[in-house]
Amino acid sequence: MDARKRNRPETGRKGSGANKRRLRDIFRHPLAGHPIAKGLLIAGVVGVTLAFIALSVAYLRFAQIIDEKLEAGPISNSAMLFAAPRKVAVGDDVDIEEIVGQLRASGYTDSRSNRLGWYNVRPDAVEIFPGKDSFAPGEGAVIKFTGRRVSQIISLRDNTDRTEHLLEPELLTNLFDRDRKKRRIVAFHDLPKTLVNAVIAAEDKRFFQHAGFDPIRVLKAAYVNVREERISQGASTLSMQLAGDLWLDRKERTWRRKAGEVLITLHLERKLTKEQIFEYYANQIYLGNVGSFSIHGFGQAAQAYFNKDIRHLTLPEAALLAGLPRGPNLYNPFRNSARAKARRDWVLDQMLENGAIGEPEYREAIDAPLGVAAGGADAGDAPYFVDLAYNWLRQRYPSLDFQSQGYRIYTTLDMNLQREAVEALRVGLKEVDDRCRRLGRTREKGWPEVQAALVALDPRTGAVRALVGGRHYGGSQLNRALAKRPPGSVFKPFVFATALNTALEDTPYVLTTTTHVADEPTTFWFDDKPYEPKAYQETYFGDVTLRRALAKSLNVPTVRVAEMVGYDHVVDLARRCGLNMNILPTPAVALGSYEVTPLEIAGAYTVFANRGEVLKPYQVQMIRETDGEPLFESAPAATPVLDPRVAYLMVDLLQEVLRSGTGVRARALGFSAPAAGKTGSSHDGWFAGFTSELLSIVWVGYDDYRDIKMEGAQTALPIWTEFMKRALNYREYRKAKPFEAPDGIVNVEVDPVSGKLAAGGCGSSPQKEVFIAGTQPVEMCDGRGTQVAGWQVGADEPALVAASGGKPRVAVRRPVDFPTGRGEPPKEQEPKPKKKGFFGRILDIFR
Repeated sequence: MDARKRNRPETGRKGSGANKRRLRDIFRHPLAGHPIAKGLLIAGVVGVTLAFIALSVAYLRFAQIIDEKLEAGPISNSAMLFAAPRKVAVGDDVDIEEIVGQLRASGYTDSRSNRLGWYNVRPDAVEIFPGKDSFAPGEGAVIKFTGRRVSQIISLRDNTDRTEHLLEPELLTNLFDRDRKKRRIVAFHDLPKTLVNAVIAAEDKRFFQHAGFDPIRVLKAAYVNVREERISQGASTLSMQLAGDLWLDRKERTWRRKAGEVLITLHLERKLTKEQIFEYYANQIYLGNVGSFSIHGFGQAAQAYFNKDIRHLTLPEAALLAGLPRGPNLYNPFRNSARAKARRDWVLDQMLENGAIGEPEYREAIDAPLGVAAGGADAGDAPYFVDLAYNWLRQRYPSLDFQSQGYRIYTTLDMNLQREAVEALRVGLKEVDDRCRRLGRTREKGWPEVQAALVALDPRTGAVRALVGGRHYGGSQLNRALAKRPPGSVFKPFVFATALNTALEDTPYVLTTTTHVADEPTTFWFDDKPYEPKAYQETYFGDVTLRRALAKSLNVPTVRVAEMVGYDHVVDLARRCGLNMNILPTPAVALGSYEVTPLEIAGAYTVFANRGEVLKPYQVQMIRETDGEPLFESAPAATPVLDPRVAYLMVDLLQEVLRSGTGVRARALGFSAPAAGKTGSSHDGWFAGFTSELLSIVWVGYDDYRDIKMEGAQTALPIWTEFMKRALNYREYRKAKPFEAPDGIVNVEVDPVSGKLAAGGCGSSPQKEVFIAGTQPVEMCDGRGTQVAGWQVGADEPALVAASGGKPRVAVRRPVDFPTGRGEPPKEQEPKPKKKGFFGRILDIFR
């Protein structure tokens, strides 16, 4: 028999026998027979038994609760809001690196196991494979390049050529709950290794070795606390922190709570893998407040502090986030940059000590700046836009729970434009703040902070591409893009559009861009009450054309034109363009005295940018249920309001605003793309303008409604210009084209003084002017008739029919010359009485 086998049982028997003898000796002790000793012994056995039973019951109770929560998902997965998908088309000026960068920003990797999608880079192409959770599962593509240009797009569904492909949209945010908690759920495999190592170094060095409790850490913490005579170190592991966060109140400092934490930790370690525990911890942990939101989880923290996807964190960024759990607001980099850097550097020290990083990496990371995102959540999460979309969701689907169900909501937001809008507002408001300081408007003197809003739309669809509702969302959640304020002169184009529409309406007279009206002190009577609009700086220009009146934003001519065409007709057009029903037909309406929102103005201006058709702004284009089935898809519909010819005349007038009028500063600031726009000054500053590719509105003012006492050209226009210049850096918006005239528009040279056709010897330089065909002047400034653009016209011709593609359209009537040159409609002449005979005169005697 083998010696080891022979000896082992004997050793066991000897040990067993010795134990039995010692136990017998205890009970044979003289005191053992004493009644008190027997009672204590029995009580001890009963106490241990009862304690064991109580602990078992408590464990089973906790285990049931834990299992139920784990099965349901310990962290609620709220609805996710995505930005708009980015379009790539054949011929686009873009390279492979830019496309790959967009895919990575959207969550794609080169791993085939990625549920969202993966990509493969070839020397001359990128292969894109959407996953199960993709915006368009199964719609893969190969995008081929020739230099910096897309040369071919091949669908992987059917191997056919396509002209364009939609890239995966970026995750904008998860919808916050009623406590304004925000988190972005991430899987363990999405966490960069540097972040995992940083968290382990800062919070639990032996996490992957211990079974939920770290005896070494407990002893060390006890020694340090005794030495320093205070509780300066804790011994909670990541598992214990997760147990306290998910199932207990960590603010409670009792032995009962600590015992519950221990039992929960035991069950978690038995039930879950280390990777699962770390994943739950990474999504649950509180990491401070940014703005008005409570940030939970490293996925949301990466977005809030660095405006980037968690997969793209650098080593120093990961170390900063890993240092936050110990004191989320104490080490908040937006509030305490020095403390945040010191804490980050301590985490890097621990990582170096643990061997997670080398000396060169450590030195480089220590020297790196904090690098937190300028604007914080305002730049990355588009909080004002999210609020707008969330309010729409609750109104449209009041019975759905978007806070605890994983709906996927695809919005219209362009993340690039959104970031540029935030930055443009920051740059522009700095200039406004400087002006205010020079004027003595400081907080010390009781002046509040100037606020601003920006809205950008796709002029062809009405899709909201960017929206900023204030300068700091954390300071105020009031969305100024939805706040009603008087628009001032931004409203004037609707007056002039009504006037130019007289060429197609049954009105007593026709107004054109060359019609003269008087700019002089005037009292307008309405409802037996006087209305006396004032000119800017009390400067009047006499007789002016409609073109100059709008370009220079002249008040009296605008009210005069509104009176001529009818205030009710102006209001009717404004309402049909989407402005609210509170606008009333009074003289004040011409100068934008009735309140509207910047978002309403943005939608209304689509009537000019979109050839007379109005598009209602919208922000959600698709909703998918948790199983991927579509719940909602938007179908933007354009509503015809103006004839395309009238819309084009307005675009031409609004281009004049930027050429020679109140908007000329936009050109001086370096914006050179074809564009049209209008300044506005009321209590506030406004600018509304558009190119063929993008429409944007800017408002600047005070929340308390006090007068900013600065023109829109000084406050809103620079912000609009900065934003539009930045938009031109992106291929979707850089191809702004000149505005094309529809059929039925003629261009002629006119004498600016008389408004008649230009001819040599009239004493003034000719000026090019546009007209709806049939309304152009027919008489030379020297009195001769002419033939223009193929039209045979004469001074006595009452009406013509404009041509559009060779087909008859709306009858177009000749403009009337106002005898006074003051804009009053000509009075109807009474018919001359017939000459009476002898008997007629005799009869009059008896009347």
